[in-house]
Amino acid sequence: MLVTGFPAEAFGTNCYVVASAPGEQCLIVDPGIGVLDDLAEVLAEHRLQPAAVLLTHGHLDHTFSVAPVCGARGITAYLHPADREMLADPQKGLSMNLDQLFGGRLPYAEPDDVAELTDGATLSLAGLEVTVDHAPGHTGGSVLFRLPGAGSRWETEQVCLSGDVLFAGSIGRTDLPGGSTDTMLTSLRDKILPLSDDTVVLPGHGPETTIGRERASNPYLQELVAR
Repeated sequence: MLVTGFPAEAFGTNCYVVASAPGEQCLIVDPGIGVLDDLAEVLAEHRLQPAAVLLTHGHLDHTFSVAPVCGARGITAYLHPADREMLADPQKGLSMNLDQLFGGRLPYAEPDDVAELTDGATLSLAGLEVTVDHAPGHTGGSVLFRLPGAGSRWETEQVCLSGDVLFAGSIGRTDLPGGSTDTMLTSLRDKILPLSDDTVVLPGHGPETTIGRERASNPYLQELVAR
């Protein structure tokens, strides 16, 4: 399995590309702001053909380029319905006005074809089996994407694309519209802690980590383990 990624120009949002192998179809996860050139280079380097876009949640820094990526190839974007309204109106996920944040110079469009993600679903896309875990707290529609890790560069049991649920040493903020600290802690307890220690975590921002490392050192998970 091929998994690669790079940070977007704005907010350091990680955009990931996942495929069964070079030269195959691929999935694009969280195409944020200013990713199109870097994404084109990755696709060309590995001879990949996008089959779908997966969105871990609806915040603009994770979804901004979804319309041009999908529209250029006629592919579907997948998002949990609780965050669907943010695709039509990104302002609903922000605590400040878009004009204040970007000076009104950020053109945005909603993708034409959006499919709903459901908790526990397995998506069969691009020759991959992707398990969806609804993990609200950062937003109402935040999800994790889990794939078998065998054949990847880590040769581990599974890989988890965690969006803004879990970071190396921290978790996603819960003070934006739709966020909830209590709900986030429930998601961490029910969706993150049961994962095996060797699960590789690819977060929405920052470096990769593992569940074992976070279980031992992440203060938010340590607090839950101690309860």
